[in-house]
Amino acid sequence: MRTVTGPTDRVVVVGAGLGGLACALHLAGTGRQVTVVEREPVPGGRAGRLAVDGYEFDTGPTVLTMPDLIAEALGAVGEELGDWLDLTPLDPAYRAYYPDGSTLDVVTDTTRMAAGIAAVCGPREADGYLRFVEYARELWRLERADFIERNLDAPTDLLTGNLLRLLANGAFRRLQTKINQFFRDPRTQRIFSFQAMYAGLAPHDALAIYAVIAYLDSVAGVYFPRGGVHAVSRALAGAAEKHGVRIRYGTEVTRVETAGGRATGVLTADDEFVPADVVVLNPDLPVAYRDLLPPARRRRLTYSPSCLVLHVGSRQGYARIAHHNIHFGRSWKGTFDEVIRQGKLMTDPSLLVTNPSRTDPSVAPAGRHTYYVLAPTPNLDRAPLDWRGDLGRRYADQLVATLEERGYVGFGAGVEVRHTVTPADWAEQGMAAGTPFASAHSLFQTGPFRPSNLHRSLANVVFVGSGTQPGVGVPMVLISGKLAAARVTGGER
Repeated sequence: MRTVTGPTDRVVVVGAGLGGLACALHLAGTGRQVTVVEREPVPGGRAGRLAVDGYEFDTGPTVLTMPDLIAEALGAVGEELGDWLDLTPLDPAYRAYYPDGSTLDVVTDTTRMAAGIAAVCGPREADGYLRFVEYARELWRLERADFIERNLDAPTDLLTGNLLRLLANGAFRRLQTKINQFFRDPRTQRIFSFQAMYAGLAPHDALAIYAVIAYLDSVAGVYFPRGGVHAVSRALAGAAEKHGVRIRYGTEVTRVETAGGRATGVLTADDEFVPADVVVLNPDLPVAYRDLLPPARRRRLTYSPSCLVLHVGSRQGYARIAHHNIHFGRSWKGTFDEVIRQGKLMTDPSLLVTNPSRTDPSVAPAGRHTYYVLAPTPNLDRAPLDWRGDLGRRYADQLVATLEERGYVGFGAGVEVRHTVTPADWAEQGMAAGTPFASAHSLFQTGPFRPSNLHRSLANVVFVGSGTQPGVGVPMVLISGKLAAARVTGGER
């Protein structure tokens, strides 16, 4: 494994996102002197917080899996997860709504889940589900140590016994092809493959290795921290500060200073120089290269779809929905083709609707509710739509109308607060191609082919976050923090 050369005692981490904070904790656990420089007044990066008129919203991820990875980051400095976060397992993890009017609850208890699938889709589908669980569990076992929680420097690093086992398991076939071996009902096919969108691909194009995303969601379990996913950011930041990490909020880094092929520190917007033996960059990786580092030749990346998010504070509650709700349109492959291939807005939207206040009433005024509505959209590279005009408002209006058609009676009339986030807003926040999902996980943007977390010519510049290894999603970003720290420490504990 390639590691930072030279002294590594003083580390500056630029950005207090989940990856940067996890990295800071792992470094602090080995005795490094760590300073985190964050432009916002709060930690979290994409996992930030929006507060409006008594309503509080997570600005980024709302689905939390693999809390053991949070525990691992806290454990690096001797802290216990339960002392920092109050986690509620969600049951169901999701509630899926289909165009024919049927619904399916996704629960992590495999016996209950199989019974639910049998009741809705028949016993053959339930049997396929049980086989799928075993398959996806084995994929996670084979992938985790060798390919996900490991720094990969070259394709030859993939040559392990587990690679052969993955090949034998069909993990490099197309995801949809593999899913169809277990499921024949379009409803089960969809609920166990839609997660490919978060990897930036349609299920028909993604590799079967990404069935592990459905495994983490549907079998390992989904959790909700009291206070929202932003509470994870606050917990990691609090533990880091307790153990000597200095976090400087409201401080923007404008440039990494270099000399002799090394970073010497960072320069802030106030022209303050902060010296460092190592610089860890948490901003979106292509943007970090573009805005913070000396000019260098960079490969052109293909980016994941983006999304429009509606944050709604409402007088209206709905007893029949769950915490997380997936509403599928009639179109399936066509929807992916519109967003990814054609660069069009969905004509028959599939939507994620999260209702955090039903689990944690503290995020809304008494008797009120919060809703987070996510609609996939093309990224700005694929379709530079004029989101700065009235497109965002018009499309948000269409989504509200779609929700009302799908059972959210009076949704529009109940709105007290509505805040819309478009691809243009993601770009303004510093996300390449206006997407919060980073570069797509195509074959040649995965594993050792994904942008490295160690700069090729600056020997002491390290990257962390979803743009580098292992990739997108809260679990992967937390792992990226551990991998980035290992580049600095060489794996010492």
